[in-house]
Amino acid sequence: MRKQLLVILLWVNLVFWGASLPASAKQKGPQDPYEALKLFSQVLELVEDNYVKPVTTKELVYGAIKGMLSNLDPHSSFLTPDDYKELQIETKGSFTGIGIEITIKDGFLTVVAPIEGTPAWKAGLKSGDRIIKINGKSTKGMSLIQAVKLLRGPKGTKVTITIFREGFKAPKDITLVRDVIPIKSVRYRMLEPGYGYVRISSFQEKTVSELRTALADLEKQHLKGLILDLRNNPGGLLDAAVGVADEFLDQGLIVYTKGRRKDQNFKFEAHPNTRKHAYPLVVLVNAGSASASEIVAGALQDNHRAVIVGTRTFGKGSVQTIIPLPDGSAVRLTTAQYFTPSGRSIQAEGIEPDVEIPELKPECLHKTHPVIREKDLAHHLENPQQSKEEKVSPTAKELLSKDFQLREALKILKSLPNISKIRY
Repeated sequence: MRKQLLVILLWVNLVFWGASLPASAKQKGPQDPYEALKLFSQVLELVEDNYVKPVTTKELVYGAIKGMLSNLDPHSSFLTPDDYKELQIETKGSFTGIGIEITIKDGFLTVVAPIEGTPAWKAGLKSGDRIIKINGKSTKGMSLIQAVKLLRGPKGTKVTITIFREGFKAPKDITLVRDVIPIKSVRYRMLEPGYGYVRISSFQEKTVSELRTALADLEKQHLKGLILDLRNNPGGLLDAAVGVADEFLDQGLIVYTKGRRKDQNFKFEAHPNTRKHAYPLVVLVNAGSASASEIVAGALQDNHRAVIVGTRTFGKGSVQTIIPLPDGSAVRLTTAQYFTPSGRSIQAEGIEPDVEIPELKPECLHKTHPVIREKDLAHHLENPQQSKEEKVSPTAKELLSKDFQLREALKILKSLPNISKIRY
């Protein structure tokens, strides 16, 4: 009875669908939906009757949908009701896991970026790391959703991942303790008097409001220049990315999208700001800066509002639309590609920085020819001409000492003229 009902439902859908098709499309052939779905129902019945253990129709249909979407591109996927709920939580609250954004790259489960301050970040996971196993289970052929389920779990529980990184002689096991992954996406501080730093770790619902709060606070301290750090930011909501770029632009195009359908084509323009952030801006990016991060970097670069510093970005130039389904599940479908204001598609290319600065650790800079200066000597005398106001705070000094790219970005920022004079 269940099989008959399924076939009837399939044929009801076909009659409804076929009614809107042109006569030429209704003829049987390789693309004929009647024949394709007839084949599907035959295979479904074969599996139900002959598979070694009982399986439900829902399991089989869900599996078929997952397979269909996974064959389209790395970012299209099927979300079960539980998966869809988790996705909604990620953009609004928090979740428990290890704190990484992952994708399928060249057939391998790959880290896009670790989320700052999470177990994955503290363990040293990097953009480009391939996850070979999760708790001893091979990730070959594993979908993103399956991987996420294995990586998430209750706070305090452990998960072991096996990673392979360029330069490794063999895969390496890393055991992580799951924790609550915070959603707060904006952190900020003054690096030196007049020079601020804003770090955006992901693009969520509250990112724009958090950024406005950060800028208002920094601007009270007579801001002369700002570094916007988007390194290892895997992306997030398109609207949030547009809102962030809009904060620094008074006019001009931010991003536009192109899809197969006209209703998937959008243009996002900047609006006049009530508060003008008319100070020089440097944006830090790297290979872990993806999707929404690349939208912001591309918009500010093409509108000549900022100098982009660091290394080439990840190169994800597609837009995914979440389409809810009646049973509580959803489809995440790639519906368009986005383009920077100048018409660039960064898909598989990334944003090339205006100034390329490699990611080097301080101890690597002078490995062959170490340089020691007076200031490096213990108990050295302070320069009497350096006022207390000019000194870097201890926390900012520690941050700068560990981050070569940030130090170089600050040098570039301090060398820039007023933003109204910047043209590239």
